[in-house]
Amino acid sequence: MAKAKSDEARYQDIDRNRRAFHEYEILERLEAGLVLQGSEVKGLRARGASLRDAYAQFREGEAYLVGLHIADWEQTGLAPVDPRRTRKLLLHRHEIAQWAGKVAERGLTVVPLRLYFKDGRAKVELGLARGRATHDKRRAIAERDARREMDRALKAVRRR
Repeated sequence: MAKAKSDEARYQDIDRNRRAFHEYEILERLEAGLVLQGSEVKGLRARGASLRDAYAQFREGEAYLVGLHIADWEQTGLAPVDPRRTRKLLLHRHEIAQWAGKVAERGLTVVPLRLYFKDGRAKVELGLARGRATHDKRRAIAERDARREMDRALKAVRRR
């Protein structure tokens, strides 16, 4: 019998957008493929990428990822590709229509949360997000700290 691959072997993280969790309240998540050119896959494997300023945009019934930086791979013999070019996202039509409607209607935004390889293919996890106000950020930090304190207290009680 063939042994099933572990999740660690199937999912290889390239980059996470930690800032998105601080700046936004994530309402829904969705996995999408990326259309890459030339040596971008090699660049992802070798040097990684940066999701810091990236966001998704819907135009003419298609989804695009804007602002994703993929480092160039020097050993390629091909012409270099712009590291910050707009890349097409691979999503089903109904997913695009559903999310584009929510973005237009409610004023939400779509931010990339994580970039990873899944079974050898580059994927991006998108989040439908609502921006947080400063007081919401403070409240989220306070709740996280309170939860951390409760966990520490429970661990201390269990050790006794």
